[in-house]
Amino acid sequence: MSRFVTPKRERRRLRPENLAIAALAVLIAMGDRAEAGGAGSKIESIQSRSAGDPVMAIISLRSQRITVYDANGWILRAPVSSGQKGRETPAGIFSVIQKEAEHYSNLYDDAFMPHMQRITWSGIALHGGSLPGYPASHGCVRLPFNFAENLFDATQLGLRVIVAPTDVAPAEIAHPLLSQPKPAVDTIVAARIADSDQAAKKADQARLAAAMAYREASQVTMPVRIAENLKARAETQLAAAESALSTTISAEAKEQAEDAKAKAIARIAELQEQSSAARAQLQPKLDALATAREAAVAAQAARVAAADAAREAARELEPVSVLISRKAQRLYVRQAFEPIFDSPVTIQDPDRPMGTHVFTAMERTGDGSSLRWSVVTLNDGRPYGDTVEPHGLAKGGSSRDPETMPARLDSSKAALDRIVIPQDALDRIPAMSPRSSLIVTDEALSSETGKGTDFVVLLSGEPQGGIKFRRRSPGSEFGYARSRDRLLYWRAPYVSPSGTW
Repeated sequence: MSRFVTPKRERRRLRPENLAIAALAVLIAMGDRAEAGGAGSKIESIQSRSAGDPVMAIISLRSQRITVYDANGWILRAPVSSGQKGRETPAGIFSVIQKEAEHYSNLYDDAFMPHMQRITWSGIALHGGSLPGYPASHGCVRLPFNFAENLFDATQLGLRVIVAPTDVAPAEIAHPLLSQPKPAVDTIVAARIADSDQAAKKADQARLAAAMAYREASQVTMPVRIAENLKARAETQLAAAESALSTTISAEAKEQAEDAKAKAIARIAELQEQSSAARAQLQPKLDALATAREAAVAAQAARVAAADAAREAARELEPVSVLISRKAQRLYVRQAFEPIFDSPVTIQDPDRPMGTHVFTAMERTGDGSSLRWSVVTLNDGRPYGDTVEPHGLAKGGSSRDPETMPARLDSSKAALDRIVIPQDALDRIPAMSPRSSLIVTDEALSSETGKGTDFVVLLSGEPQGGIKFRRRSPGSEFGYARSRDRLLYWRAPYVSPSGTW
């Protein structure tokens, strides 16, 4: 994204009151439409319970509505405006990969896109915008301005965003293939975090011990310095007396010089004794200081190493994403936007469609030993022209709440039943944690999947004008590559990861 400030953008930023007035006008107009448009056009929030952290957002292209879910159900709803005909918002599976509170388009006349949450590097995003009551964007999903701000504050990178052709909602599901936490990993992570905390305490203690040793050495150093300074002065006096003896003629002057010399010699001897005694006291303090400093350096190095180990262990508890593609007959694994590995899988009756299903680990159960899973089915594997509307709704029918309709889990369970994952691949999948996901789809891995993204899946049977308009030039896509046993991703070095939009 270009950060060059054009005159138009400069004028906008110099007049924030104009933006506030425009936003208020939009909200007022939107409120008027909400009164006329029914429940589906209102901004809603859950009132019967406290809302938790968002786990996923589902956008219905048919109903032009976004619904945000926490682990226990929906928490926020609002109308949206998706891509107009020819530049349709693509239906599929995405996640938030970048957030920017104040964003300006460098493609569409410097248009202001407040509280932007990007879901593809090629330019599809959620952001505040005007809602005329029908699809009107160039491919992004416009949200009510105040809703976009609240959602921006509540979400984090990696939030699952599902763009569905119809009205769908998560339904609870259990199946043997849905992974559960690995207790050993939790124990290891806890142990490494404890080690890091302990190493930090030891480093602090070693630093304080070194500071104390320095203060003690400084206190003992002072008598040595005083004795050495006085001794140097006495030696100067001795030199002066010896010089006087060699040059003086009178007896009285010689007597005075002899007296000064004797006093200087006596003083030097006295100060030498004081210096030796002070040095005898100082040396153990200096030795202790050197030891304390070495211990502090070692403790700090141990602290850094333990902190790195704890961070690496904590990363293992980041949400894991697994994608199984019937088209590719492969399983792919990502964690924290990084590819981990991929592996072939066996899909029974591979020529028969399975559909596209998103399984999400919503939360840990009471004792933390297992996970509660949900599933969102975007299509059940039927040909697109024959797909039955979910929950018995006819296309173009009334927009009932998906949460109040009976869930149909037969197709998602049937899809899982057909998958056979090699045991070595199962063993390599990192421990699942809340917000981890398993995507089962007939589609291939989208080229939008790349550096800094989770998996992106596009539904091939739905319009994709909004993303085709922005699609990268050939050769610029990300891909999987193997180097021995390590899975890497590559991209053309000249392609900007921010895209243009």
